[in-house]
Amino acid sequence: RIGSESSDTGTVVPAGVQLGLGVKTAAVYRIHEQGDVLGTENKLDIAIQGDGFFIVDLPNGDTAYTRSGNFQLSPDGEIVNADGYPISPGLTVPDDTVELTINAEGIVAAKVQGQIAPIEVGQFELASFVNSAGLEAIGNNFLMETPASGPATIGNPGADGFGTMLQGFLEGSNVNPVQEITALITAQRAYDLNSKIISASDEMMAAVAQLR
Repeated sequence: RIGSESSDTGTVVPAGVQLGLGVKTAAVYRIHEQGDVLGTENKLDIAIQGDGFFIVDLPNGDTAYTRSGNFQLSPDGEIVNADGYPISPGLTVPDDTVELTINAEGIVAAKVQGQIAPIEVGQFELASFVNSAGLEAIGNNFLMETPASGPATIGNPGADGFGTMLQGFLEGSNVNPVQEITALITAQRAYDLNSKIISASDEMMAAVAQLR
């Protein structure tokens, strides 16, 4: 205990005795930095440029969040994700749509056969968090809100600090392979150096023990 009396002399040791307990993991978190955008030429592929997450309604009634924008149309014409879960708010495309456009603000417009002017279907919404690193990963690129992430702030793309949308693109990985491999090599060399120091110390102690 810090500031406790010594059992031998009765004196007070200011620093006390502090025993280390080793090393343990304090936290594991995801880095939600912008990844490279990759062109797909699929009109239902959408990349978010900037801050924000797509909002997905799960079958159990929960709300999940994702950066994965590979969407498709359900048999009813509703825009759903790759797992068939609808986005929030629900967006349904007319059956006789011949062309679908999604602008930077997330406004979905459908050009219907026989009509010149496109019909506005609706607008995507995005969610933002004070601490996105605190979101809980539940698999399939889905994230859940937690007390650490804070409540979701809902807004439209391009407004109030939210990112914009890019149709026909998907966001790729934000991992920099060169940087990560360099960091791995640096850590490995540091480990090897420490191992050699320990081996040299053992050899020196063994040599001292043999002196007479």
